[in-house]
Parts: sequence; C-alpha cells; structure tokens
Amino acid sequence: MIDEINRYFSDIYFELHPVHQEAISHQSVRILQLVHKKQFVMVRDIAERLSISHNTASEHVKKLVTNGWLYKERYEKDQRKVYLHLTEPGVQVLKKNTELDEEKLKAALDKLSAEERIEVVKAFQLLSGVSK
Repeated sequence: MIDEINRYFSDIYFELHPVHQEAISHQSVRILQLVHKKQFVMVRDIAERLSISHNTASEHVKKLVTNGWLYKERYEKDQRKVYLHLTEPGVQVLKKNTELDEEKLKAALDKLSAEERIEVVKAFQLLSGVSK
C-alpha cells in the first residue's frame, strides 16, 4: 500500500507540477514551507527541523531575505526573538514549488465525474488531517 501511494503521488506530481522559473534549492523550499505552515518560526526552529547547524540555517534565511521571499520581525515583548514571515513573492515562489499546476490539475479533474472529484478531495483531506 505504501509503495502504491508513493508511486501514485510521484506520478501525479510528475504530470501536474508547474514549470519552475526560479532557481531555488530544495532546502530553501522546505524553509519557506516551515515558515508558511507554522506560526512564530525562528532560525533555531529551522535548524532543528532540518537537522542543520544554526549557522547554516541562518545563511539559508539570509539568502531568502535577500531574494525578497522572507522578512524578519523582532518580537516586541522580547527583542532577542526574531520571527520569520513570508512576503507575497515568497508565497508565490512556495506555491510554484510545492503545489500542482492549477490548469493541469483542472484538466485532470475534468476527466472525472462529480462524485469522483468529491472522492479525490475527501481522500486528500483525510490523509492531510491524519498527517498533522
């Protein structure tokens, strides 16, 4: 079952992913995902999550800030804490590198019946829910 799900997931991503226009590393995409999915992310959280050194995480963040995809914000109550946030261009880069191409997905879904489309959404919703 695991092999089947991974094979189908790989097939879906291969056929329906958008064309990447930005040169961005897998590690950078993972950082953008972490900032997007979690609240109050700091460099140390990135280092822990990705099992990299604080200095390496800091260098990745610096590049993402320079590219205009992240920005830093000091926490008012404790100036030692610096939280990371996505910029609008960062959201778009993340979307292009982690989501399926909307037109390709629509074309695939249009080949299914209304009931089948509902089943697909329910299956993804169920798997998403239990994965968190």
